[in-house]
Amino acid sequence: MSILSRAPWALAAAVLAGCATQSPAPAPLSASLSAYVVLGEQGAAVARVVTEAASCPPLTVDGQALPMQLRAPAETIALRPTSSAPADSVPSRFPVLTCEAALPANARSASVGGQTLPLPRAEAQRIVVIGDTGCRLKKSDNNYQACNDAQATPFATIAAAAAKWQPDLVIHVGDYHYRENPCPEGNAGCAGSPWGYGWDAWREDFFRPAAPLLAAAPWVMVRGNHETCTRAGQGWWRFLDPRPLQPGRDCNAAADDLSGNYSDPYAVPIGGASQLLVLDTTATSWRGIKPGQPGWDQYRDTYRKLEQLSQQARWNLGLNHQPMLGFGADIDKKSKQRFLELGDLGLQQTFGSLNPLLLPDSVQAMLSGHVHLWQQVSYSSPHPSQFITGFSGTDEDTTPLPDDVAQVQPAPGAVIAHFSSWVGGFGFMTMERGAAPGEWQIVVHDRNGAEMNHCRLSGRSSQCEKAQLR
Repeated sequence: MSILSRAPWALAAAVLAGCATQSPAPAPLSASLSAYVVLGEQGAAVARVVTEAASCPPLTVDGQALPMQLRAPAETIALRPTSSAPADSVPSRFPVLTCEAALPANARSASVGGQTLPLPRAEAQRIVVIGDTGCRLKKSDNNYQACNDAQATPFATIAAAAAKWQPDLVIHVGDYHYRENPCPEGNAGCAGSPWGYGWDAWREDFFRPAAPLLAAAPWVMVRGNHETCTRAGQGWWRFLDPRPLQPGRDCNAAADDLSGNYSDPYAVPIGGASQLLVLDTTATSWRGIKPGQPGWDQYRDTYRKLEQLSQQARWNLGLNHQPMLGFGADIDKKSKQRFLELGDLGLQQTFGSLNPLLLPDSVQAMLSGHVHLWQQVSYSSPHPSQFITGFSGTDEDTTPLPDDVAQVQPAPGAVIAHFSSWVGGFGFMTMERGAAPGEWQIVVHDRNGAEMNHCRLSGRSSQCEKAQLR
């Protein structure tokens, strides 16, 4: 249940190419490894490998072997304070190396261990968007999803269907890891599942089910609240964040959490005068953030940098985890009445202190997760559209949204013009460029890839064929 609440890549590549030798026949990757490509600042592509080998394998680019660097060693990290009680926590064990290498911008082919790596396209025409994908095991919620049941936990099915769609790019809007606490004895649905924040839980929650989609296209990774330092932040920094891994920003020590929980936004150009603006809002609070509290200065700084980045392109798609302009619903435990969970108050207060409309004018839409459903919202007020894609595997929200949302304002002054939602369904969203600049054709797919709804985003306005899927 959710609560709303520059690296010099070209120079590095040239240096590596000057030291390159003809590649020997690569040893095949074992089934326990993962190889993938993440996109970072200005679209710089980074090849990553997670391996149980004693050293990093070579990366083969256009027939030449380039060395991969060690990003994170195999180690067991001492138990630190987590979001769970100490009795329900364990030290994070990573018996694997994380290796990486910058991919040259002009690379025509790349592989590692005989496995072909997907390369970014100058203009992304076809984009898959997913979010909130793991299997929830959380003692404090008494919520134990049936991780052993592919019907109840369908991320592997969704990833396979999304890969068959042949995307140029994959966007994950956050919350990759959910297996935090042990499965209770006698619960066959999750019996034997790994748990905690180490490699075994990351492997089963994300890397194993995501394998076909990791092989299909490069990824843009958005950090979710499940990847805060008190939760799965250690794995986030080791495996997914595109930036260099720095001591003190790895979530290993609680004393460093103020640094480890915040990152600068960055832009990923996707062609056609468009770019993605990636925001790390993992540590915001749905209860709000006031001056002097953790996050106030950090998120105001995030907004200023976001505004600067937005000036680089005519069309901007913002990516963050907690939606500012969408909403969910829940049932009050005492009154048994439905109430609405509006957009994230912490971001509305910090961003809103600098811009009452929350986002720069050139942001045409926000893509977020956190609420475990699919949703589209468009506004008659000067706000960007909001899409929520938190429906890709974790336990779904099931409280119905109101049929008439005309009076709902997810943020102050945000007046809804068009609204569509799917509550209780698992799947993924796709975006394909339309005929006009700034236009996207959007399709909502179920877990097997069947088309459930069609939408159109043009400028900041969006509308779907069906108001609600049931």
